[in-house]
Amino acid sequence: MTRRWDVRGLADGSITETASDVASKDSTPLLQRLFTARGFTDEDQIRRFCEPRLTDLHDPTAMCGVEIASARLVDAIKNHQHIVIYGDYDVDGITATAILYHSIKLASPEAKLNTYVPHRLDEGYGLNADALRQLRADGADLVISVDCGVTAHDEAQIAKEIGLDLIITDHHHLPPEKAGLPEAFAIVHPGLPNKSGQPYPFADLCGAGVAFKLAWYFATLWCGSQRVSKAFQDLLIDLLPLVALGTIADVVPLVDENRVLTLFGLRRIKQTPFVGLKALIEASNLMDESIDCEKVGFVLGPRLNACGRMGHAREAMKLLTDATPSEAMEIATQLDKLNRQRQKTQRDIVDQAMGLAEDMGMTGDDHRVIVLAHESWHPGVVGIACSRLAEKFGRPVVLMQKQGDICKGSARSVDGYSIHDGLESCRDLLTTFGGHEMAAGLSLATTNLDAFVARLKEHANANIEVDDLMPSIKIDCDATLDELDYETVKQIGAMSPFGRGNRRPTIRITGAVLAEAPRQMGAQGKHLSMRIRQDNKGQRRMIRTVWWSEGARADHIATGMKLDVAIEPKLNTWNGRTNVEAELRDVRVCEI
Repeated sequence: MTRRWDVRGLADGSITETASDVASKDSTPLLQRLFTARGFTDEDQIRRFCEPRLTDLHDPTAMCGVEIASARLVDAIKNHQHIVIYGDYDVDGITATAILYHSIKLASPEAKLNTYVPHRLDEGYGLNADALRQLRADGADLVISVDCGVTAHDEAQIAKEIGLDLIITDHHHLPPEKAGLPEAFAIVHPGLPNKSGQPYPFADLCGAGVAFKLAWYFATLWCGSQRVSKAFQDLLIDLLPLVALGTIADVVPLVDENRVLTLFGLRRIKQTPFVGLKALIEASNLMDESIDCEKVGFVLGPRLNACGRMGHAREAMKLLTDATPSEAMEIATQLDKLNRQRQKTQRDIVDQAMGLAEDMGMTGDDHRVIVLAHESWHPGVVGIACSRLAEKFGRPVVLMQKQGDICKGSARSVDGYSIHDGLESCRDLLTTFGGHEMAAGLSLATTNLDAFVARLKEHANANIEVDDLMPSIKIDCDATLDELDYETVKQIGAMSPFGRGNRRPTIRITGAVLAEAPRQMGAQGKHLSMRIRQDNKGQRRMIRTVWWSEGARADHIATGMKLDVAIEPKLNTWNGRTNVEAELRDVRVCEI
């Protein structure tokens, strides 16, 4: 066994009486056990999960700042003021910018509207004082930030001093209470209480989700009615794929309205009227494929991110806003090339960082966080490399590029540990930082690096148990291979979209037998194909499984071995035939 198995359901495979009562009459016992493991306790919960509706979305006026920001935006358009949307350079920031851009352009095609995205390396994350000054000098009257700004006290003060109205829309961690909020014209944030003093019902929206809520209420204000015009109705529906892209790419929990927005966004993504998104799908060779969270997370998202990581994100921004069809295809093709460059750079960083982490003793029980810096590491790619190391070593990771006197980079965490809290404990050693529980960006003086490593190690060691360091697999429940029939696996697939907060169901099969010799597949035999069977009451069901990146284990597993396996059952269609298959997550040899 290479990972810790955390079995959430009942070990004997039984179901609770409550789950049996509330599950659909069409559900199989396996589905009922999955509902139990996911904590569903009543019929309405299961209905909202299995049959999400757009009417389940929360009223945008429940969010702090939405009404004030919308009114200011309407006023700016009607008075022909110059508006700039200031977006972040990642997928969430780019899609959030596009959402507001298309909303404003529908209201007034002649609106004085521009977008601005900072250069990742030259300007860094968030609002930039020099950029605000330049925007004002260029005639901007109103700047709307998306996916950034809630901790930008100095920048908000500068905007105020130069006569620039600033609306901040963000979802990241709020500044410490003692620091207060930036002095902006309005702050739209799901973590702040609204004018009635009530919290927004769901605090885990991404930047694109927050922008969508602002666009929604802006549409009602512009139309003068809760029932918006047909054009705005269509646009709000067409914007959902952009919300889905930002939600998936930002790895926020796919629960509550994030689940609703993502599900309906993915359903419409291939029917998008936006030429840039259509070109991106085509350049990614996804026109003939179903687009799910995995396709967004591993195909579309990385391409949108590529130019921001390897250069400047303005091209990705143009792709999703005002690109012509020919410009869109050219940009999408270029993003594909940049993404391949990013992949090679990422592999080099990951290989080097893994070796350094082990050589420097950062993978043992007494060092529950990995913190490394190197001159050659590309600061635009270290964030993805962090994720790979966190997956392998089961602990938070910080990777930075040394740029002379400054170290700048990214951090990624694991479930149960807030990397933002860890960085907060080192605030006096950092030049800048921001983010949330699972991901953050930071910079610090190189002279503070050793002290930062020691301080963050102390915080991580105090907040992460040794048993939690082994990468874990959360297993929902036990099942037999006989239970994995076509209809049941189809219903499991209907629990999508899958991601953080709603991971793909993982099932434990005990006493399976390796039916034939495992077969290596893929380049250099990187992956492993295995057929397993299970004898159960005279029945011998057999299915094919694939174990990604574990081809080297072929020589250690022999035909006839008895195994416990953790699998993710799926339907696989090939040459017009659909079969039940599974992805192997881990294997335990019961007997040799």
